[in-house]
Amino acid sequence: MTLTDLGEQTFKALLFDIDDTITTDGTLPAASYTALEQLKNAGYLMIPVTGRPAGWCDMIARFWPIDAVVGENGAFYFKYDHTAKKLKKIYAEGLCLKTAQAEHRQIEAIILEKFPQTRISRDQPYRDIDIAFDFAEDIVPPMPMDEVIRMQMALEDMGLTAKISSIHVNAWRGDHDKLTTAKKLMWDEYQMSEQTLKSDCLYVGDSPNDEPMFAFFDHSVGVKNVMDFWDQLKHKPTYVTQARSGAGFVELSKRLLGKKT
Repeated sequence: MTLTDLGEQTFKALLFDIDDTITTDGTLPAASYTALEQLKNAGYLMIPVTGRPAGWCDMIARFWPIDAVVGENGAFYFKYDHTAKKLKKIYAEGLCLKTAQAEHRQIEAIILEKFPQTRISRDQPYRDIDIAFDFAEDIVPPMPMDEVIRMQMALEDMGLTAKISSIHVNAWRGDHDKLTTAKKLMWDEYQMSEQTLKSDCLYVGDSPNDEPMFAFFDHSVGVKNVMDFWDQLKHKPTYVTQARSGAGFVELSKRLLGKKT
């Protein structure tokens, strides 16, 4: 379905992926950032839910026009109190930073030997819990998708959870994902029940690591480039924008802002 099928329903919160959802070709367009600010000013709770690392999420929580951020595919959420000047960091239960980071070196050696075309993501030094292998962000040409899927399976064979984003394969130990930590954030910080989150909030994404969100939310949107992964998705978004990446997010924002006026 297209955005015209959204009807007249309004939403309490907008949860959204970052890479290739609000960004375009590795950059954050001014129009996307303006859309974030306009949506927040219109009264939406704004929650990025991303695979990006803790170091980036620290900056995002402090500087972007948002309310909180879920990072490293659900390893944590960060929420910045602009009045008290304090950053709250809440990690998924059972995670140990030292253990995770010690294992990264072993995982890296195994995967780079099996898949020489990949490399550790450039943002790995800023990660706390997961390990990210680049297949499209700084790899030219990008790895073939069948090789990317093989890499995901190799990580899963090591007992890890592994998810494909639009640019990385992220892997970690633990049962957390984007959805579990988003649920915790919305209840702990905003006393929002799972049912309210499911029915009265909207999620926007673009790739397979967004599947738990697409499956959970009654209303989910894929920017048009989600079609690049369409056959891989068991759970698909309810609506798809006409434009790709950041332009698709702006398309959605105009639709939502029109509902608020």
